[in-house]
Amino acid sequence: MKYENLCKSIIKLVGGKENIKSVSHCMTRLRFTLIDNNKADENGIKGLQQVIDVVSNKVSFQIIIGTEVSEIHPELMQMLGDTKSEAGKSDKNLFNRIMNLISESMTPLFPVMMVAGLMAGILSLLTLTGIISSESSTFLIFDTVRVSMFYFFPVFMAMTAAKRLGTNPYLGVLLAVTLLSSTINNAEGLNLFGYGLPTITYSNTFIPILLGLWLMGKTEKIIKKIMPKSLDYFFTYMLVMLIVLPVTLVVFGPIGSWISDGLGFIFDFIGNTFGNWLMLALYAALQPLLIMLGAANFIMPIILNSYTTLGYDPIFTPAFIISDIAVCGTMLGYFLRSKKTEQKQFFAGVTFSAFMGVTEPAVFGAFVKYRRPFIAVMIAGGLGGLVAGILGVKGYAMTTLFGILTFIGQNDYNNLYFMIAAIIVAFVIAVIAGYILWIPKEQEKETEEKVDSKKGQFSLNKEEIAIPVAGKKVALSQIKDRAFSTGALGKGIGIIPSDNIIKAPVTGKIETLFPTNHAIGMKTENGVEVLIHIGIDTVELQGECFQPLIKQGDVVKIGEPLIKVDFKEIEKRGFDNTVIVVITNTQDYLEVIPNLSEPDSTRPELLTVVM
Repeated sequence: MKYENLCKSIIKLVGGKENIKSVSHCMTRLRFTLIDNNKADENGIKGLQQVIDVVSNKVSFQIIIGTEVSEIHPELMQMLGDTKSEAGKSDKNLFNRIMNLISESMTPLFPVMMVAGLMAGILSLLTLTGIISSESSTFLIFDTVRVSMFYFFPVFMAMTAAKRLGTNPYLGVLLAVTLLSSTINNAEGLNLFGYGLPTITYSNTFIPILLGLWLMGKTEKIIKKIMPKSLDYFFTYMLVMLIVLPVTLVVFGPIGSWISDGLGFIFDFIGNTFGNWLMLALYAALQPLLIMLGAANFIMPIILNSYTTLGYDPIFTPAFIISDIAVCGTMLGYFLRSKKTEQKQFFAGVTFSAFMGVTEPAVFGAFVKYRRPFIAVMIAGGLGGLVAGILGVKGYAMTTLFGILTFIGQNDYNNLYFMIAAIIVAFVIAVIAGYILWIPKEQEKETEEKVDSKKGQFSLNKEEIAIPVAGKKVALSQIKDRAFSTGALGKGIGIIPSDNIIKAPVTGKIETLFPTNHAIGMKTENGVEVLIHIGIDTVELQGECFQPLIKQGDVVKIGEPLIKVDFKEIEKRGFDNTVIVVITNTQDYLEVIPNLSEPDSTRPELLTVVM
């Protein structure tokens, strides 16, 4: 298990298995429903190497990780057991359960959908240049990849959704391929025990298979309870299929067809009345707000329905790419406007992250703090979305900016050109808006007045953070770990140690002492959260080389020894021994100022937190 240590740490820091009701995930985050959010150690979780940020609200406890979350979630669920799956919970709001199920089932399929879309784009380029003919066997063979992806979409959904619904995935696939067989799919005049079945194209809807899998999971549990163990192997799954298949054909098929038709009618009505441009522009403008609220999953059923019924998505796929590029442009505008080295480093980091399609560092690191970036993205994303909507841009596959060729579809080159134009409009306007809006003047003025250079005194309230270990100070941007160097975990500083005793940099409580003893979280009376991270990737040492002198929950005074570290052995084993000190709740303060100069009588502090 590649992420075993991370999963163990997360489980412990959220309050243990007994505090976890359920877990789901989306593209970039784990979503926990906890029994008691207060038992979760947010500061400790933020200190984990792979974690970008933590968001806690009434809906869920979210741990933002990035695109690796799709690999981490299965390992986490293996440790927790399938009973912790979000999709299996009956005590949650029904709408939330449905959204989480669809999101969890859909996320693993994004790469496959991108393959199908990119394949179509490349084939279109090859036919345009005359390298292959659209009537050749070569073209038809590779184009079958795209056709098969959407025709057999219920099979893919059966594989990803089965475990979350508590049923055998292979039995789920059998149900899916049965529905897609030529005998049933779009067949006319069928009847079951004399009851006439409606003609339904099961390849155009994913809803019947999800409903069928739900019933399959419930039925399997009931039958297993009453079936003698000696007969279980032979008869349980046969009885499940005998019950589920007829119910799916008679009940779930029509329900799925009605829902698909209903969604289609709603969006046809919006499109015919106002135009798809309105929805596209609104979503492109508001996506960062929805991400912040953890409410972006509602679009999943709509996207799936569009792809399975139309073969393309005329709204949300173009919208979220345009929104991401608007976030990127806004942060670039802030980067161009900033003058301080630390600000430039931070804005450069979140700009690159947004360009790669991961906007959480920007949203939670800059948007929430300065607020004005939301306005910039609303302007830029809205206008970019308006351009795409008016020009009728369609998304032919779930993708990011790097899958732009998927917008060619089947020789739809104008669609690609229009999408590129919308992206350019959103990006350029976002850069300009970000540059103009910048940080509010009053906040910038207060921050600039934080130091009286003549007296070395602060005109605002402050809290000073002492150096925890003797050594050479280095800028956070030089740390060889993006989680720290980009400032995503908070502002701070690094120290190349020359001593082996880590001392308390503040007076406060030991909120967190990691099981591996490589990191300590402290909190002062004023609420400043200080993370001391000893070395990079030293969590892999499993506590070796570290001798704690305190325990979690202790209240210590500044300068009191916290932990003894064998830095020579750490270095000998090939690990970077840099000690990193960051203020994890940086966003709560006007500024966190590092002191990179050598210690002197006028500025002995390592960091200064401006209240």
